[in-house]
Amino acid sequence: MEGAGERVALDGAVGEVAAFESADGLTLAQVVRRTGLPRFSAHRILEHLAEVKYLRRDAHTYRLGMRIMELGALVIHQDRVREAAAPHLHQLHATTGLVAHLAILDEGAADVVYLDKVGNRFGTLLPSRIGGRLPAARTGVGKALLAHAPRATAARIPERLHAELAQIRERGVAHDREEAIRGVACVAAPVVGAGECTPAPAAASVCGPAQRVRSASGLPSLVRQAAAHIWRTSANRAC
Repeated sequence: MEGAGERVALDGAVGEVAAFESADGLTLAQVVRRTGLPRFSAHRILEHLAEVKYLRRDAHTYRLGMRIMELGALVIHQDRVREAAAPHLHQLHATTGLVAHLAILDEGAADVVYLDKVGNRFGTLLPSRIGGRLPAARTGVGKALLAHAPRATAARIPERLHAELAQIRERGVAHDREEAIRGVACVAAPVVGAGECTPAPAAASVCGPAQRVRSASGLPSLVRQAAAHIWRTSANRAC
């Protein structure tokens, strides 16, 4: 019954946010009419959504809040980066024969979220998947992103990583030496412009059997070039 109650509450919250799709603002009475929720439940959900900034309340009228705008902008931005990255990831995979990834850092900086994955049969052996998560501190893409994280995020990074992240910023490339998965190594680079000090919106990588990755001396340069191409393509599409 508890699970059913949670589902009802979630459906109510989703329904209330959806009710604003074609309205600049709604009163409690209007939300009740549009959603069919009991007045008490509708008011409780509206107040909670306002508290977490998904809605804002002006006197007796509720409107979509800044958090909704931020999430919408993030989705648009991520779609642009993924679209810009696609041909470069395919080229990186074709050139190296390794699995290519594109990932972003989640808000808490604990995990990376994979936006794209291009690979061969070996890719099916990896736990990475589009929309999936892995620990940022144990992945190449994660360390590349942590090295270029905003100051507020950097404060949450474990001290043991500080020296390695400084090297990543200096060299422009990060390594996962069988830290996430035994027998698998990765080389990653942040998607950021040359000389840029701004946070990287994403990171690209190639992953494969550890021995093969270690013996391929040209991989860091190839991954850096791919990340730079993604940055330029994404920036051009934003103009």
